[in-house]
Amino acid sequence: MSRANVLTIYRKELRDLLRDRRTIISMIVVPTLVIPLITAVVGFISFRVVRQARATVPTVMVVGGVDSPRALAALAAEQRIKTQPATDDWRQRISDKVVRAAVEIPPGFDAALERGEAATVRIYNYEGEMRSGFAVSEVRRFFTEYRDRVITARLQGHGLPATLVKPFDVRTENVAPPEKVGGNVIGGVVPYLVLLLCFTGAMYPAMDLTAGEKERGTMETILCSPVSRLDLVLGKFFMVLTASLGTVVCALISMAVTFTVGGSVLAKMLGGGGASRALAELPSVNPWGVVAVLGMVLPMAVLFSAVLLTISLFAKSFKEAQSYVSPLIVLIILPAVVGILPGVELNAQLALVPILNVSLVSKELVSGVWQWPYLALIFGSSCVYAAAALALAVRMFNREDVIFRT
Repeated sequence: MSRANVLTIYRKELRDLLRDRRTIISMIVVPTLVIPLITAVVGFISFRVVRQARATVPTVMVVGGVDSPRALAALAAEQRIKTQPATDDWRQRISDKVVRAAVEIPPGFDAALERGEAATVRIYNYEGEMRSGFAVSEVRRFFTEYRDRVITARLQGHGLPATLVKPFDVRTENVAPPEKVGGNVIGGVVPYLVLLLCFTGAMYPAMDLTAGEKERGTMETILCSPVSRLDLVLGKFFMVLTASLGTVVCALISMAVTFTVGGSVLAKMLGGGGASRALAELPSVNPWGVVAVLGMVLPMAVLFSAVLLTISLFAKSFKEAQSYVSPLIVLIILPAVVGILPGVELNAQLALVPILNVSLVSKELVSGVWQWPYLALIFGSSCVYAAAALALAVRMFNREDVIFRT
């Protein structure tokens, strides 16, 4: 292997790819501008929609309760709920999102409370619908407070303190640092995004340096040059690896700037106050953990680059290479998504599963948890997979029936 030849091929391929519009779009424009812009827009719209839904007074239909005027009056006086009499099709109206929920007050509800008998209030909702869920929360809160007032009145009537039925309070207090909280909240998204960008960043350069060369008729010219096949493969490989890692770095820098600058801008646009406090209290992540994630992703970038080079080499045209490579995105997404799922914990067996192992350990790293035995096992196994993939790519480049497949 000649380092000078590898470097010459690398510079030549880098110069050619930087002149390619598709490479610039996939490597720089999309991760640096498009993805952060989409993330910021979606986050802003989601924040506004949720805040507006919470601020909207939900419409709730009242089923029954004609013989319980006190309960009806208390419910009608509740300012955070808008009540209206139930119609015959109230179930359908909830399904059609005309009203958000319905509450059924059982017959003789007031009288049952006077006698100290148990009664059941039923709340009907649209399961999974956000505004219906907010309405149910408000109705449930009202009847919980109404029940507490009834209990307090009964105790006072007998000269007993209210603490008799509520002798103590239970409060929850977080003791985890913000980095660990942030890691649990968004720790699964970071490796998912990094792995996906690492793969997509290598896609177009790998296809262009193999199938694209065949389609342009320049593959034969390159093979006739006085360099070994090993130098040729390594030069192309390092170019694809550069594109993969460059895409990830550009995306992370752009996302960091977007969240840092966009957070303050969003707070001003939303008018400060509670919105500003909510944004200020957003969980953070461990910056050294993010750096460690990049280190763990490095063998994956080598693996992706080598595999994409090998598969694209079998194609006779750029379009054919796309049909071979595009389905592989599913193989990247599925393990990364499994790593996000709650309850999936890192162990010795999963530490040997490519992509999934990096996704799982990255969640821990972003949270500031450093499991050194697993880190060593994952990094070592990933390097073995990457080396095997690179060796396969070199072998395929040495086969004439693969390069000149017809």
